[in-house]
Amino acid sequence: MEQQSKQIKALIELHRGLERLGPGDAAFTKHLLSILPDLPQNPCIVDLGSGTGAGTRILADWYKTKITAVDFSRPFLEELQTYAKADGLDHLIRAEEGDIGNLSWPAASIDLLWSEGAAYSLTFEGALKAWRPLMAPNGLAAISEISWFTKKVPEPVLKYWEKAYPAIASETENSKLAMGAGFEVIGIHRLPTEAWWTNYYEPLKERMNVLRPSADPVMQNVIDETEMEIELFKNCKDSYGYSFYLLKAV
Repeated sequence: MEQQSKQIKALIELHRGLERLGPGDAAFTKHLLSILPDLPQNPCIVDLGSGTGAGTRILADWYKTKITAVDFSRPFLEELQTYAKADGLDHLIRAEEGDIGNLSWPAASIDLLWSEGAAYSLTFEGALKAWRPLMAPNGLAAISEISWFTKKVPEPVLKYWEKAYPAIASETENSKLAMGAGFEVIGIHRLPTEAWWTNYYEPLKERMNVLRPSADPVMQNVIDETEMEIELFKNCKDSYGYSFYLLKAV
């Protein structure tokens, strides 16, 4: 448990100062928002696993209404608030430190649930089951999940993800999980490859270079694993990636 805690702290430190804590793209996010059905007046909108708020700020600017951002990391939420203030959006964002798998919110209250690169912490199935009771009637959810893009997955990729995230599944399998949890799948959209490199991996590589000279064994191990992940994606990006599942509570 102590080793795991040290690793989490190292991961947080590795991502300090980065605008994005995972692959993503503002233009892609806005495209998804543009094709979502209209929300009711005064909607309840949440960003679960918000990190430093790259998605939160887009949601706030797009809908011009209050967004609740939840993350387990206080340092990330503090960065979110700094970014939001710089963008003039701090009055629209409420940052809440908490466990996205154990939210003590009223049932049937969320009109739009956004979660980018965070559902894996509960597994996609676990996240759907935890969040579905919170959804308002016909409430919308946009959840990204690492997904297989092919049935013929290269052996190195298969071995890596079987260890890193055994719950990884295909888009078809994840769609069935969503339907089984009480959602209608209204769209599946793959995050563009460029969103991995330009907005995440390149800044992350720069951050690793800064930390490497003074890295302790735990940080060095995190850096090594991250470099392995980057190299794997570079060579096998057609095999897997993030898919955004656009869902409606039914």
